[in-house]
Amino acid sequence: MNILVLDDEKEIADLVELYMKNENYNVFKFYDSKDAIDCINSQKLDFAILDVMIKDIDGFEICKYIRKKDLKFPIIMLTAKIEDKDKIEGLTLRSR
Repeated sequence: MNILVLDDEKEIADLVELYMKNENYNVFKFYDSKDAIDCINSQKLDFAILDVMIKDIDGFEICKYIRKKDLKFPIIMLTAKIEDKDKIEGLTLRSR
C-alpha cells in the first residue's frame, strides 16, 4: 500500500513515516506541497495524510486537487484547527 505523507513540520512527517513503515506501508513523504503534487501525478497512491496548514498550498487545496483528478483513495487531514467551520470544510471537500 502506497501512502502519501505531507507535513512541513519535519518531526511530525518523520514520526508518521516511522509508524507507517512499521506497519509495512510504502511511504512517500514530503515537506512541501509542490513535491507532493508531483508524487500524486506520478505514483499510484492508496491513501494520503495531509497537513492542513502547510505553508505553500494548504492541505484543503491538495485534497481538492486529488478529488478533481477523480482519485478515490482515503485522506486524513492533520490539523490543529478546532473551529467548527474548519471541520465542516474538511469533511465536505470536493472539487469545485
